[in-house]
Amino acid sequence: HVQLVESGGASVQNGGSLTLSCAASGYANIVSRYCMGWFRRAPGKEREGVAGIYTGGVSTYFASSVKGRCTIYLDNAKNTVYLQMGSTKPEDSAMYICTADCGPCCSGDYLTRRSNFEGKGTQVTVS
Repeated sequence: HVQLVESGGASVQNGGSLTLSCAASGYANIVSRYCMGWFRRAPGKEREGVAGIYTGGVSTYFASSVKGRCTIYLDNAKNTVYLQMGSTKPEDSAMYICTADCGPCCSGDYLTRRSNFEGKGTQVTVS
């Protein structure tokens, strides 16, 4: 069974930066075997896929709302996926939730539906 634990959420200033981490456990190499990624939920808004990484870290996906401001990468040895976000905006404020999905991974579609495994999330507030 895969477990995902997020960390790194914080209150940051407009134009700031932060890095979110998603530690996977259950067995080795989870982050390179599954379609990994992040989605976010804000009060009164629909689930929004933010960024994804798959095919062992070769392929990535970014929502248009964060493209150019985010980087996603994985550390297979640590079984961890990271999301770096810069030039933060108030509209980035949300609960960020890590996902691991069996796929298909193409174009990050898996980020817009319930995934096989999801974490409990970490809160990001930008003001």
